[in-house]
Amino acid sequence: MTRTDKGLLIEELKEKFENSSYFYVTDASTLTVAKINQLRRICFEKGVEVKTVKNALAVKAMSEQADSKNFKGIFDAFKGQSTILFSEDGKLPAAIIKEFRGKDARPILKAAYIDSDIFFGDDQLDILTKLKTKNELIGDVIFMLQSPAQNVISALKSGGATIAGVLKTLEERG
Repeated sequence: MTRTDKGLLIEELKEKFENSSYFYVTDASTLTVAKINQLRRICFEKGVEVKTVKNALAVKAMSEQADSKNFKGIFDAFKGQSTILFSEDGKLPAAIIKEFRGKDARPILKAAYIDSDIFFGDDQLDILTKLKTKNELIGDVIFMLQSPAQNVISALKSGGATIAGVLKTLEERG
């Protein structure tokens, strides 16, 4: 790879890291070509971009934003072969990895970058699959806000019927 090619790849990766709030660093080193192609196909269908990169180039691409985006913490994950999964959804790559692996041990999760938080190790995969997306959290908040309002409306309706019944009875007596 020429110096110019490396420079272009670093710029491309830099843009990816700057614009991505979620990415996973995995090790898929012992997978066959057929298995890697299958993983890439599944990721493509679900909107997750897969990149196999040289560790030094990935670290160099993140170095300018290392402090502002907390990239320094994930640099240790870039050892051995590294495949990066970029996603718009924080838990989707974890679900893909878990589903894809089945009985296989690969790909192994080295680290996950979730909106400036870093999760290290394959043992974090279950936690990452249970993360709620931004839309799920918004839905939970809306549900919690609606619940008390619905109780108040329900109480007013039932009380209103009782009051109307009492008023009707008093009117008939009078």
